[in-house]
Amino acid sequence: MNYSMKFHGKNLIAGSWEDGMPEAGFQSRNPNTGEVLEPIYNDASLEQVKVAIDEANQAFADFRTTTPEHRADFLETLAIEVEERGEEIIACAQAETALGQQRLKMELSRTLAQPKLFAELIREGSWLEARIDSAELSRQPIPRPSLRSMLQPVGPVAVFGASNFPLAISVVGTDTVCAFAAGCPVVIKAHPAHPRTCEITAQAVVAALKKHNLPPSLFSLLHGLDHGVGQSIIAHPKLAAVAFTGSLAGGRSLMDAAARREVPIPVFAEMGSLNPVFLLPDALKNHGSKIAEGFVQALTLGVGQFCTNPSVLLALDCPALDTFLRETSQHVQACEPETMLHKGIHLNYTELSEAFSNLSGVSVVAKTKSADAKKLEADVTLLETNFSTWSSTPKLQQECFGPTSIIIRAKNLEELLEFARNMEGSLTATLHGTNEDLDTHKELIKLLETRVGRLVFNGFPPGVEIGHATHHGGPYPATSTGAHTSIGLGSIQRFVRPICYQGCPDSQLPRELQDANPRGILRTVDGKRNRNPIS
Repeated sequence: MNYSMKFHGKNLIAGSWEDGMPEAGFQSRNPNTGEVLEPIYNDASLEQVKVAIDEANQAFADFRTTTPEHRADFLETLAIEVEERGEEIIACAQAETALGQQRLKMELSRTLAQPKLFAELIREGSWLEARIDSAELSRQPIPRPSLRSMLQPVGPVAVFGASNFPLAISVVGTDTVCAFAAGCPVVIKAHPAHPRTCEITAQAVVAALKKHNLPPSLFSLLHGLDHGVGQSIIAHPKLAAVAFTGSLAGGRSLMDAAARREVPIPVFAEMGSLNPVFLLPDALKNHGSKIAEGFVQALTLGVGQFCTNPSVLLALDCPALDTFLRETSQHVQACEPETMLHKGIHLNYTELSEAFSNLSGVSVVAKTKSADAKKLEADVTLLETNFSTWSSTPKLQQECFGPTSIIIRAKNLEELLEFARNMEGSLTATLHGTNEDLDTHKELIKLLETRVGRLVFNGFPPGVEIGHATHHGGPYPATSTGAHTSIGLGSIQRFVRPICYQGCPDSQLPRELQDANPRGILRTVDGKRNRNPIS
């Protein structure tokens, strides 16, 4: 099917494409060329936000009771609808983000995989955590009633799309897909850096809903350059949860707004992260050249615009570290500057990278040739400092979102441990070490387990698998709550809550909790996991 990519710049309000506020308009730009792209997008009005969430809440009453099979079929159709628009989506995203066709093709593949994986998950059913404690009516001195519990959807979810993943963490990204899988309606706050990409992918959602006779009010797309649109979404009393990927300042603003509500709601925010890399002595000595190459590849992937970008590398002071720095410098100097996502990110990156470079006790090890600021290009920058300077300079400890990394030269093991003890929560930490290294540095590993969501061994963190074991989260400020993941099949847990039935007649129970187990799902019955019916 061929789509003409004619964009109208409207907000999608419960199935109806509507103009926003004419006095609040904005347009996206091509970061490579500076070209202003048509059309004009207008911020959604307060009334449109209200209608979108009111209608979503009304649709939730029926959607929460749809069968997993129905929702799974819908998700698989959604993948088909997105794939049919694939060429147009990639072309549109390329014009708005400068991420490049190859990167966007990879991201589209991930985007297409997610609905299929969640369809499998909800059909299989064990994720619902069905638990049954049988009645013991003869128990003395107090009889025990039957207790049965499972997870159920929470209600309308607001999704704030990410600028650096216009497909996989956006309109049809993980947040949207797992909310639909759980049985929750979705209201999208489109990212203003790529509104056209949001519009065309939203059309795929509309088409999939229609094919499965699901209410169009299950999905809305709201535009807004002004932060007031997001704040009005958060304030709506029928909203049940929020998913956000972006900066610490943005995530914290939403968290604070949610806490001020008469009835606070959870904000699942994925925010800033340093993702330190620890280069241990034997690995440095024996594999330094290979690690240097991989490190620069990880640093420059996506112009450093990954939430798991390695911002800091720590190693013990030794001759092998000098060799590593020379080889790393050669790789950096061979890099070509690339265009960043948008003007705001480029400005923040260049200002902070330059500020780091000018700090006392910090030296520039390597830098790419001068970038073209008009094309929003970013220099790859490698800096060096010692642990004393790092620990006494709070400004240096900020995340610099882009291809800048700081090498910290540590005098001894205690400085590595001190870094780990005092580091802020991070999405990842990486250890490069031989078996002997890892045996020697067990205390460091144990410390890092308390500070990060994912430990990477002899690899690099950018790129996250979408699986059952995936955890893309970490202690604050990496995320608002380290108990949940924003990527992977476990992300569905954010948009459900347990409900327990005490003494409920079998006929009134959800199918998953009935004696006969008509869905045949895996349940915990009197402490034992099985699929058996209860006689």
